[in-house]
Amino acid sequence: MTRNLDTYSQRSLVTDPAEQRLCSAISALSDAIPSDLRRPPLGWAGVQAWEAAHGIELPEPYRTFVAEVSNGTSEGAATTHGLLPLGQLPENWQRWEAECWLSPEPFDGTAPRKPAVPFPLEEAWQWEYDYYDHDQHSPRLHGLYQHGSILLGSNRGCEFWILIVTGPQRGRVWWLGDGCAAPYADAGEEAESEVDFVSWLQAWQADRGWWSEHLEYVD
Repeated sequence: MTRNLDTYSQRSLVTDPAEQRLCSAISALSDAIPSDLRRPPLGWAGVQAWEAAHGIELPEPYRTFVAEVSNGTSEGAATTHGLLPLGQLPENWQRWEAECWLSPEPFDGTAPRKPAVPFPLEEAWQWEYDYYDHDQHSPRLHGLYQHGSILLGSNRGCEFWILIVTGPQRGRVWWLGDGCAAPYADAGEEAESEVDFVSWLQAWQADRGWWSEHLEYVD
């Protein structure tokens, strides 16, 4: 369904609860990204072409955000790491090295990603503690990085943020670290999935998450 941002500026006219939640999400996302850091929106034709090529429909509110507000963000004073455009991979995707990969097959960053294949996890997994059965865990580990998601951003060398687009975790933001994968925690387990991306992007853009290079950690 093609939407217009003018609709979201007149939220009082929207009566459907799902549309109201989407309106609120798009408004919050728009407020979080200064206009000078936005990339041109992809447009509905561009979004639908990408979806057709990959056999999926992107989850909201990311879908409308990319189509009508901004297809990623530029790096600037407000953020150390920009939001990746739809389908783009971070520069370190093909050359990162993990200490806790624990698979007999090395990670292939050049392999085509498969967003239409369901994401393999529903809860956090710390494979750094799975010292045995590396062959058994290998397909799951590779699928974790290649299936059911799109890349949102990266930080600290081999750490990546992804948006799940296929499977039970659809619409949720996950973190992939060295030896561990976990859902973004700040939105809460009971929150609507669309709140997850909004909450993450607000913190990412403001550089106020635990990933921030400017935070002081106190034991």
